[in-house]
Amino acid sequence: MVKVVYAPPPYGPRSALNRPGYGHTSNSAVIRKLSTMKQTPVIIGAVGLAMGICALPQLLLEEIPETCQPEYQAASRAYMRYHNMNPIWGISAKKVRGLDDH
Repeated sequence: MVKVVYAPPPYGPRSALNRPGYGHTSNSAVIRKLSTMKQTPVIIGAVGLAMGICALPQLLLEEIPETCQPEYQAASRAYMRYHNMNPIWGISAKKVRGLDDH
């Protein structure tokens, strides 16, 4: 009887032999450090960084956008009523029109 010894591929199972593994292949020290940290602080840090980047325009702009101004919203509501948009539950419903008339 012949003894068969299984040796997995060098880059892990189900991987091609001619490509590097999915692990620490980057030469960047920051990437290597982040990949060895626990997931929770990395995810919280990435989400916090994204929130900070998205908040910058809100903090730096002094005016509100044109579409958020009351005049624009009133004109938009009048346009929707004129064209009878969403007549059952929305802006053109009889209940909503009755509330706006007072």
